[in-house]
Amino acid sequence: MLKKINNLRDYLKYLQQNPNEVDLLFNDILINVTGFFRDPQAFATLKKKVFPRIVKQKSGGAPIRVWVPGCSTGEEVYSVAICLHEFLGKNVNGKAMQIFGTDISDTMVGRARLGVYPESISSQVSPERLRRYFTKTDHGYQISKFIRDVCIFAKQNVAEDPPFSKLDLISCRNLLIYLGPVLQKKVMPIFHYSLQPAGYLMLGSSETIGTFANLFTLVDKKNKIYSKLETHSRPEMEFFPSATADVGEARPIHPKEEISQFDLQRRADEILLSQYTPGGAVVNSRMEVLHFRGKTGYYLEPAPGTASLNLLKMVRDELVVDLRTAFAQAVKTNLSVRKEPIRIKYNGHYREVTLEVVPFKNATSSERFFLVLFHDWLGVMEEEKGQAPKARTMHQHAQREIRRLREEIGQTKESLQTIIEEQEATNEEIQSSNEELQSTNEELETAKEELQSTNEELTTLNEELQNRNTELSQVNNDLNNLIGSFNMPMLMLGNDLTIRRFTPLAEKLFNLIPSDVDRRISDINPNIPLPHLDKIVADVIDTLNMREIEVQDREGHWFSIRVRPYRTSENKIEGAVIVFVDIGDIRHTLEEITEMAPQPMLILNEEFKVTKANQKFYDTFGLDRSDTEGNSILEAGHGKWNIPALKNLLERLLPENKRVDNYKIEHDFQKGGRRTMHLFARRLYQQSKGTHYIVIRFEE
Repeated sequence: MLKKINNLRDYLKYLQQNPNEVDLLFNDILINVTGFFRDPQAFATLKKKVFPRIVKQKSGGAPIRVWVPGCSTGEEVYSVAICLHEFLGKNVNGKAMQIFGTDISDTMVGRARLGVYPESISSQVSPERLRRYFTKTDHGYQISKFIRDVCIFAKQNVAEDPPFSKLDLISCRNLLIYLGPVLQKKVMPIFHYSLQPAGYLMLGSSETIGTFANLFTLVDKKNKIYSKLETHSRPEMEFFPSATADVGEARPIHPKEEISQFDLQRRADEILLSQYTPGGAVVNSRMEVLHFRGKTGYYLEPAPGTASLNLLKMVRDELVVDLRTAFAQAVKTNLSVRKEPIRIKYNGHYREVTLEVVPFKNATSSERFFLVLFHDWLGVMEEEKGQAPKARTMHQHAQREIRRLREEIGQTKESLQTIIEEQEATNEEIQSSNEELQSTNEELETAKEELQSTNEELTTLNEELQNRNTELSQVNNDLNNLIGSFNMPMLMLGNDLTIRRFTPLAEKLFNLIPSDVDRRISDINPNIPLPHLDKIVADVIDTLNMREIEVQDREGHWFSIRVRPYRTSENKIEGAVIVFVDIGDIRHTLEEITEMAPQPMLILNEEFKVTKANQKFYDTFGLDRSDTEGNSILEAGHGKWNIPALKNLLERLLPENKRVDNYKIEHDFQKGGRRTMHLFARRLYQQSKGTHYIVIRFEE
């Protein structure tokens, strides 16, 4: 124990002497459990089912009003405001919103009003909502001002303080579970009173409306959303002023109280309605009584057993048949229906009554209601007044009785005719339903057969897919092993020049990591200079022609880069394959042999570009090394080496023979004038590297 007090009596004395301890105890007892967008499905249902109906019912500039009792630090309030803002979208500027959040704790209300929350809310709020509805601060996140402006926070004891009114939605998902049965029975009528006629109540997943099924009807079972029902009377509620109010003003506050001056006309109307209008009741389409009018004791009485407000169970036996008939006609025609006279017995005396059923609609609801009125036809009959039959002759009395019986028989026949018509209509409906059910049954049988056939097809297809998956898995494993054992850097690119696959050696050469898959090749910074590689690949994909270039990395190694189109089994082009061939060894060997030769020699690649020429070649023909190596031999000496015989040798003879000896050419060379030269050429191929070279030796 913090205060080291061993019994409650001493602790009570300590509380009386230390008022601050009372506040600390109060705040410690409160349960502040809340969060942003708890049960996301509930908020999705609000946007899908509730908000559209609320907005549709709004006219003019009427604001959308929402109340969140027991709001704690305000997360629920702001969640509702954000969802409503998202739902309104572009129309948000044309709609006024008032989101009320109340709590019994001043501290919690102050924190909610500030709207500052720690960074941990990022686990509850999506990044998009954080960017749109929150502002980053040094202490975490703060709700944006345009959301805070529509949220109003106040201290309130929901069981004692007057509630808000004309609300469209009450979200109470963190309060009822902490209230006992007595407080729940007090709070639920308050919620009903606060809502608009078509308002909604949303409860938490562990909360229900309990015994108040007469106040609310279920809209969404899973997310505990209810709509308000019209009731026969307003629930009695009493509210008391807070402890901070003046003691001299302490008195119950009743929502029925009128603060305005006493209205004589209204009082007079109430007297007339209570004493001179016929008795009756307002019922809904299920004949449940919503409101009683005038004196109804002559016509209605509670039925024995479980209490019920169904009018058919309350009305006297003599009125049941006529009431059922009149109500059915009023429902069918939507017109007033009148039945008269109906003889009833009350306290041993007879009364003749006129029954009238008047349908009507409420301006704020699409539901139909009915006003059932009971008029005394001729008041209490003479037997009730104690008048003797001598006031009239026995003949007159018999004639009146005969007329009454005839009228009663006529009404009975009319009631029977109505019942017969209803029965015939019901029989026709049943017959039609039977035919529809028979047709539906046949359709279901057909559908069953089709489903069975479809199921067999799906089973076959599933087996094929399983086999295909097994094959694809095997092919994928083979491909991964092939790529893993492929001792060359290789890249596979898509049509959009994004990387699809690469070998382990390419991973090192290009500084690649697994996450680089689907990145464009132009976004990669390799360890080898590859200017305009993306353009070369795009050109290969467009022209379908293979390209080969030779490059040297930063460590002096030479590579032959070959770019080929990527062809599918349907012969479609879906990208390119880049292969890097290490040609360092063969270049080094050929260069050494070339330098040692006493005759002029040069080495060409597959594109006839000079990769190496010995010094004897440059001395004999007067060419410059810097202008020759790396360029086509046919362009050497400013185009003077574009010799037809040499071109014929390179393009036709070598591809066919791979070896040409003593091939004579005559040409006016840059140095030495016109000369006759004999060429010895070899086409070399290094299988391990997949590289072609052409070696040419000149003799006079």
